[in-house]
Amino acid sequence: MSQLRPKSGIDNIKPHMLSEAASDYPPVSIALNSNESAFGPSQHAIEAARAAASNLERYLENPTPILASALAHRHGLNATRIAIGNGSDDLLARLARIYLEQDCEMIRTRNGYLKTPNYAYANNAEPVAADDIEFTTSVDAILDCVTERTRMVYLANPENPAGTYLNGAEIRRLHRGLPSHVLLVLDCAYEEYVDADDYEAGHILAGQADNVVMTRTFSKIYGLAGARVGWMYACEEIIDMVGRVGLTFPVASASIAAVLAGLND
Repeated sequence: MSQLRPKSGIDNIKPHMLSEAASDYPPVSIALNSNESAFGPSQHAIEAARAAASNLERYLENPTPILASALAHRHGLNATRIAIGNGSDDLLARLARIYLEQDCEMIRTRNGYLKTPNYAYANNAEPVAADDIEFTTSVDAILDCVTERTRMVYLANPENPAGTYLNGAEIRRLHRGLPSHVLLVLDCAYEEYVDADDYEAGHILAGQADNVVMTRTFSKIYGLAGARVGWMYACEEIIDMVGRVGLTFPVASASIAAVLAGLND
């Protein structure tokens, strides 16, 4: 038997949202657990991806300035505070690699996004589950879990799969209660679906505080789950760290063409 052993936390990682049955390609059904769009992407996005396929022999060496500039223009943001990833999952995993290690803790809400503990396990850190209130994140419960070992607090806002959210005042109360060395990660994959007046867009606090990160995705509202493109908004120091641990060619050229067309439609 091989003497090679993975990091101890790897043994705790369980399969996540993977069907055991063989599936056809292209998919013939919609997976509710993945929240895929029933309507599909913009026709302009499809056409742009097809056109980009004629150059598949070439690397797209640095897609970040291209897409960051478009996102900054669309949302009124600072392009230098934007990072691009192979889906927001890639960016969340990179944050965990950068800021979590053995003897550290990452806090999440107990009934939140099921993938989250794996980010901690992969880095020998410990996931801590804070109780919620009828599937709504409890700020007090999270703050009660904070210890000297806490390095990250992860919160999907709006929450998946519960569909609940915290208003801007509660998010800011949570942030004020955290030590400055704890990173607050706001996963805002479903932000486009919120119409509540008291919701505050995640990029606002991320643009004001050095220990807050917001992630977004093109997988949901844009119907581009298969393109695998996500983005992050944070201070420039965090953006620099995330870039250092990224892939050499992080996003496919056809995917960038698709999301740019979708963003402009």
